[in-house]
Amino acid sequence: MVINNEDRPETNKGDTFMVVQDTLIILKVRSILKSITFLTLIFVCIFSFLVSICHASTDLTELSLEDLMQVTVYSASKFEQKTTEAPSSVTIITASDIEKYGYRTLADILRSVRSIFTTYDRNYHYLGIRGFARPADYNSRVLLLVDGVRVNDAIYNTASIGTDFILDIDLIERVEIVRGPGSSLYGSNAFFAVINVITKKGEKVKGLEVSGDAGSFETYRGRISYGNRIPDNFEMLLSATYYESDGDDKLTFREFNAPETNNGIAEDSDIDRFHSFFGKVSFHDFTLEGAFVKRKKLVPTASYETVFNDNRTSTIDQSAFIDLKYAHTYANQWEVLTRITYAQANYDGHYIYDYSEEGDAKPYIVVNKDYGDSAWWGTEAQISKRLFEKHRVIFGAEYRDNFRQDQGNYDEEVYLDSEEDSTTYGIYVQDEFPILKNLILNAGIRHDHYSTFGGTTNPRLALVYHPLDQTVFKILYGTAFRAPSAYELYYHDGYLRQKPNPDLDPETIHDYELILEQQIGEHLQGTINGFYYKIKDLISAETDPADDLIVYKNMQEVETKGVEFELQGQWSNGLRGRMSYSYQSSKDTTTDKNLTNSPKHLAKLNIIAPLLQDKIFLGIEEQYSSKRKTLGGNYVDDFFVTNVTLFSHNLFNTLKVSASVYNLFDEKFSDPGSAEHAQDSIKQDGRSFRFKVTYTF
Repeated sequence: MVINNEDRPETNKGDTFMVVQDTLIILKVRSILKSITFLTLIFVCIFSFLVSICHASTDLTELSLEDLMQVTVYSASKFEQKTTEAPSSVTIITASDIEKYGYRTLADILRSVRSIFTTYDRNYHYLGIRGFARPADYNSRVLLLVDGVRVNDAIYNTASIGTDFILDIDLIERVEIVRGPGSSLYGSNAFFAVINVITKKGEKVKGLEVSGDAGSFETYRGRISYGNRIPDNFEMLLSATYYESDGDDKLTFREFNAPETNNGIAEDSDIDRFHSFFGKVSFHDFTLEGAFVKRKKLVPTASYETVFNDNRTSTIDQSAFIDLKYAHTYANQWEVLTRITYAQANYDGHYIYDYSEEGDAKPYIVVNKDYGDSAWWGTEAQISKRLFEKHRVIFGAEYRDNFRQDQGNYDEEVYLDSEEDSTTYGIYVQDEFPILKNLILNAGIRHDHYSTFGGTTNPRLALVYHPLDQTVFKILYGTAFRAPSAYELYYHDGYLRQKPNPDLDPETIHDYELILEQQIGEHLQGTINGFYYKIKDLISAETDPADDLIVYKNMQEVETKGVEFELQGQWSNGLRGRMSYSYQSSKDTTTDKNLTNSPKHLAKLNIIAPLLQDKIFLGIEEQYSSKRKTLGGNYVDDFFVTNVTLFSHNLFNTLKVSASVYNLFDEKFSDPGSAEHAQDSIKQDGRSFRFKVTYTF
């Protein structure tokens, strides 16, 4: 019920004082209860840890740090190496983490990681790294891979991380997050980070597996998978998933608080549906892999000035790829990897508009359709070898043909009918060279050529120094670029609010980092990471004063600097965790103003505690974000979010059961809106739950 000021009963000052006093008392009690509950959870973790130590069958001191920590990474250098020797700052999230923390999407996984935050506009999830998250940038400044296959699309360069992600996260073996520019190996989009999602092998499933979960907002998901390995090096994994969620059936937006717009309440407009498929077959040195997802999401925010509370406004996203890879190590130690990939990504938006003129007796409702259809194929060849005993050298080349980059917008008229295509190729070389026994130089360079704007060359240099056995010091420098997307180059819409700019240049970034990694005792490792980014030719939308149309231009220069601290540990009894703090500052150097949607402070705490050794675990996650500036010049408040998961396995043969509560204390918080929203900030979900069961036959 909405109460207008005129309808409020009269109150005297004494009554008002009492109301305020009662409200303050309630808020104070709520805060105290939160603190007591959280401290209780921490106490349970510590108590269970001590009990587990007393009953542990393995002596903790018998295990080395390398046995306990996640120490190898592939994506930093395109070969397997210790994280302590990788020329970057790396975080690895494992399948065990995903189960025990109750993660539901790739966005959940990434949000738990040091220096990363997400923004959700009730349709898509957007990624922010080290204080940089431009409104609705489609995650185009992060390269997303699945088993080394690029899945950023060919129109928006989108890296999908929400329910539109191409893979069911139950199929993930681990996620490698490699911070910093990666264009020296990967080309475009590897601007702030490379995220490689590595899938499970068939032998990991070992039979038929079924999984189902149910949760808040009438959310249900079912998965069936089959995986196995048979003699003669044949292995397969097949999986299908269906998901549906009604979402919040009554979302309130004060910007539409009027009788003609249902008093700002969007009803049954948050529905989310998807189905996906994944398959992988390996035989000797060949691997054939494919994935598909189709997702439909209703849009409750009335973005792009659509009709509020009309649940016909929706987006449909569909993506797929198929990849054939050959990898072999020859007798002379030459390692060869080749692959050929075909992929496509389609977007269809249905937007409901009222075209009636002022004074018309009835609304004139029109369905505007917006689409982007893309398809491409590409190939990569890579050879590597250890030369002269010390040099680990990699040579590689890539080619990609974006043979369909079609965009359109129409309703009663056709406003946009664009059919474009483009090609790109890149060649790269990298050398890892131990200058001394405790000093490694990693140097690489790549040249890319685009049919749209020409060429760009990007190097990377890293010195990795081990002054002591338990100490690693890294000095990093690298550059990267992001090619302008087909959307930024060619899109214009039916309302004539946006016009194309085919003359855009790529964005560039220079990165300087210092990293200290220190082993502390037998089972802890600390990290301190300082970074400085200089970004030039940043592509941003502005209004052209000549015609008042929005156009993308290379118009901004940005500086980002900060420092990160992290402590992580793991013990043989199952206790493990990490805690981190990040300070970051991002400024537009042309205006000397802080960027929007850029929190200065991020803090994370993750703990997995064994309640019954190797059978029942308690996962606790605490995340803090400081306030963020909105496009309207306001700020969304800082917030704490606590997630708790109780996970069990090995209790009844191959049955796994988990129960999760997200946003345990029902924290009220919002994310900044984007230019297409009437809302300056968008409210996020309160407390929710999920119950999940998985059984392998």
